[in-house]
Amino acid sequence: MIKVIIADDQELIRQSLQIVLDLEENIKVLDAVANGNEVLEAIKREEPDVILMDIRMPELDGVMCTKIIKEKYPNIKIIILTTFDDDEYVFNALKYGASGYLLKGTSTKELAGAIEKVYNGTAMINEDITSKVLRFFSQMANSGSEIVVNPEIVTDLKENELKIISLIGQGLSNKEIADKLYLSNGTVRNMISTILSKCNLRDRTQLAIWAVENRITSTGIFNYEDLD
Repeated sequence: MIKVIIADDQELIRQSLQIVLDLEENIKVLDAVANGNEVLEAIKREEPDVILMDIRMPELDGVMCTKIIKEKYPNIKIIILTTFDDDEYVFNALKYGASGYLLKGTSTKELAGAIEKVYNGTAMINEDITSKVLRFFSQMANSGSEIVVNPEIVTDLKENELKIISLIGQGLSNKEIADKLYLSNGTVRNMISTILSKCNLRDRTQLAIWAVENRITSTGIFNYEDLD
């Protein structure tokens, strides 16, 4: 059973999300709250696996709440609920450790699927705005939000690992990477876990940002010494 907390300052949205998620057999909604401070209080009372987090809330917004949660409770997964107009908020939340984001109005099936995916360790980004993610990753790379990987570790990465990093940086899913490299989905998933462990990165999002920051090419091969 995946335990979920819903955070949204609009009561109607909170109630609607709780109603539809309570119909899912493998999801249990522990609480539905109105702002980031209430999220932090709810976490003390409950032990959630996943938080659905509105990005704009009074008192404590979704960005700073995500930062606090990931520092204190790194195992809790966070999905940001957003609109097309929340770019800067969303990408800062990703930087602080959110597992992904979905547009408000996403279907019940997609929402439940996203919760299950992040619970199982997969980053979740709505396909409609993947291009916006990559564009903002580039902006983050140019603004000094550097993610550091030990150069000695980078030089030890295998060619296939570098190719996978490159494709993640381009926004490809596991299935798309598997098809492109003629590998199974399971092999790609295991290789990504190995890469994250080697590079000491938290998740796929950090890996994607690092790939963009360091201009890893489509071949996955680059000279680390040439990087800025």
